[in-house]
Amino acid sequence: QVQLVESGGGLVQAGGSLRLSCAASGRTFGSYVMGWFRQAPGKEREFVSAISRNGGNTLYADSVKGRFTISRDNAKNTVSLQMNSLKPEDTAVYYCAARIFEIATRPYEYRYWGQGTQVTVSS
Repeated sequence: QVQLVESGGGLVQAGGSLRLSCAASGRTFGSYVMGWFRQAPGKEREFVSAISRNGGNTLYADSVKGRFTISRDNAKNTVSLQMNSLKPEDTAVYYCAARIFEIATRPYEYRYWGQGTQVTVSS
């Protein structure tokens, strides 16, 4: 079992940057694929990015490709999401999530979730 806590959200102007972090408890962090999802008001939770257990493989939603970068540090039990060139449509609550096995893109495929951190991008 793993517990996840996100941080780093906030208010930023369009074109700005934020770095989200997710701290995980437990000694088996390296066993989990980690993902980032987001949910805007009135919308379904959507996939943003994911990273494999050893960090060797990453996947991004088309909407963030080239602007966001996911990374992980298994020694520190953390996964990060560097978000550049932010747009108002990136405004959402961002969640980190964990699952075993392969990278996946659907929320129901992730077993463990953090409580989320709000990102607001003003125009």
